[in-house]
Amino acid sequence: MRIQLLIATDDCDYAEHLSCILAEDHADIMDVNVCGTTEHFNKQISSKQYDIALLDTSILYEADLQSIRLPLLLWSDNEYNKQISADIKKIRKYQRISNLVSSMLELYSKGLTNIRSPESKRARITAFWSPMGGVGKTTAALAFSAGSAARGKDAFYLNLEQFSSVSAYFNDSGRSISTAFEMLESEEGSIKMLIRSIRQQDKDSGISYLCRPDNFDDMNILSPENWSTLIDACSEMTDELAIDLSSVCDERVQKVFDLADRVLIVTDLSNAAQTKLSQFATQHDIFQRIKDKICLVANKGVVVRESVVDTIISLPLVHSTDATVVFKTLASISFDQ
Repeated sequence: MRIQLLIATDDCDYAEHLSCILAEDHADIMDVNVCGTTEHFNKQISSKQYDIALLDTSILYEADLQSIRLPLLLWSDNEYNKQISADIKKIRKYQRISNLVSSMLELYSKGLTNIRSPESKRARITAFWSPMGGVGKTTAALAFSAGSAARGKDAFYLNLEQFSSVSAYFNDSGRSISTAFEMLESEEGSIKMLIRSIRQQDKDSGISYLCRPDNFDDMNILSPENWSTLIDACSEMTDELAIDLSSVCDERVQKVFDLADRVLIVTDLSNAAQTKLSQFATQHDIFQRIKDKICLVANKGVVVRESVVDTIISLPLVHSTDATVVFKTLASISFDQ
């Protein structure tokens, strides 16, 4: 779904700068038009339907806004603003354009519904899991994502661990994934559009991601159906979706197993890891249900001679205490076995 945006301001320099940046950086999700007078604005909306309009006060009070889904008042501290209706939402004019876009899309998402568009794509979904923590599951998920990005794919890393490790690898100063959780709980608005507005991208690796939850309970309140909706939203805007899961096997994790195209189970050679993997394979019904999509990832240079599955990916041991260095080094490994 492409957003039709109209920038309505008599500040020509601002309109030109904003429209050029949007056309260059966000052409995949929006079409941008510009007008500088109320007359031109009314002419534009009479011939085309617009989803969002950014308006100066000079145009706002004389414009017909009935056909605009989301009119937003551009405001700044050094400009005089008349008393406006409480129904008109405001957005700061002079701010980082990436922040303006995020705020604009978040406001717009709250007025939409979660309807899958016919032309929407679905990413290949790869779930990373282990019955034991500390074996390198997150490292493998990030290495897979970084490798996909290096090959020109749009790679999205979705961390659904009980305790998120996102901040250990990426800048975590953006909008929290808890913003999406709140929308899932309320069942109002478009989670797809919201994800577009809050997702971040690591410049070094090219990986897209969502910042960690505000607190532990935010993750725990979600149902398996909530997880399914979130995953579906993320999968519509990327090529490769890597889901990093906690080392449990509850209903939510099992839902991800069912949704995933592949389940990569990560292990090392410790007795505890091998024992837990054996228990999962022999004592859990879900193993047989998803066996055809399981691939074993042998981490830290482990040589697996006997396995509960046929497909094995071996990751070499990387001698570094820097977790970011480790996953970037492993990014050259092929996970498509």
